Amino acid sequence: MRRRPAGADSLYPDLLRPLVTSVRSDGVLLVDPSYLDGRQVYGQVICSFRYGREEDEVMGLNFQKDIYLASEQVYPSVNTDTANMSKLQERLLKKLGPHAVPFTFHLPQNAPSSVTLQPGETDQGAPCGVEYILKLFVGDSELDRSHKRATVALNIRKVQYSPSKGGRQPCTVVRKDFMLSPGELELEATLDKQLYHHGESVAVNICIRNHSNKTVKRIKCSIQQGVEVCIFSNGSYKATVASFETEEGCPVEPGQCLQKVIMMTPSLENNNRRGIALDGKLKQQDTGLASSTLLANPDQRDVFGIVVSYSAKVKLFLGALGGELVAELPFVLMHPKPSAQRPLQHVASTEQLETFRSDSIDLAESDAPPATHGNGGGLTEPLTGLRLRH
Repeated sequence: MRRRPAGADSLYPDLLRPLVTSVRSDGVLLVDPSYLDGRQVYGQVICSFRYGREEDEVMGLNFQKDIYLASEQVYPSVNTDTANMSKLQERLLKKLGPHAVPFTFHLPQNAPSSVTLQPGETDQGAPCGVEYILKLFVGDSELDRSHKRATVALNIRKVQYSPSKGGRQPCTVVRKDFMLSPGELELEATLDKQLYHHGESVAVNICIRNHSNKTVKRIKCSIQQGVEVCIFSNGSYKATVASFETEEGCPVEPGQCLQKVIMMTPSLENNNRRGIALDGKLKQQDTGLASSTLLANPDQRDVFGIVVSYSAKVKLFLGALGGELVAELPFVLMHPKPSAQRPLQHVASTEQLETFRSDSIDLAESDAPPATHGNGGGLTEPLTGLRLRH
């Protein structure tokens, strides 16, 4: 079999040039000065990476690692620069009054994107994946151990958005010759573009040229999601997220040609397979397939990241003696970058903001200094107001 590669090495450079963006998380904190009694409020952004099932944590084993990506004093604010506040922060400050304090955390640009691996039907506990927690607590220093009654925390999601322009059009040609048989079978596969957004259909253009004495009996197309858990040396696997099988135009007899276009839409619908990579899940929000991970340097894959990729696979079935002929085309599946003019998040009333409570959690403080790990780039969401409860 001879194969002309699909240009996997040149798949991403054209897409990576515009991805150097600011990674920040904005919010507003509402405090009661009488409750603080001279203490300060500190904020932290924690990247939590779970690489094993919670139910398997026995005999002191722990399959979760936390990295503190940002940590600073929020109240009294040490950063008096309000020129770079977002529109949402300005609206929240007007609604919440004089005790509202804006804050901004800047995350490393190579921090990993939020990814959740779909648990099995019988799995219990927290799912594997990468998630981010924004935590604010009252204390005398940022090294104090936070207490449940003086802590607010919520999950945020770091998303890597697609660039404005795609790269080269994926195309590959594979050929197969047969022992003791003249001629060869040629399969050419092409995608209509390289960059797709979630919900779009992928068009696979197939051209079969049969110069052999074998017969093509069936064609199968599929879209496969590749997942690489970087902390494991062999932590790579693939899952099918869309497939289509047809015998239309078959059999392709010796000397014949066949050209056709097959449309497929990668989707999580009716796909409950364990291990499929999903976008980081937030409360009261549905989730879908994870986006492709674009790495500025493929050699610097951080062990705390999960690298997601997609490819379209075309397989020709030649019968029991003829075997199969397979072509594979990598492509990029991502969320479009939101417009700068998108409407602000709707807030129903001041009363709703003042009664807002996030789930309080008791996270153990780490003695190690904050570290920066991960890959990818993007933005964090959602933006919200927080209120310390007592």
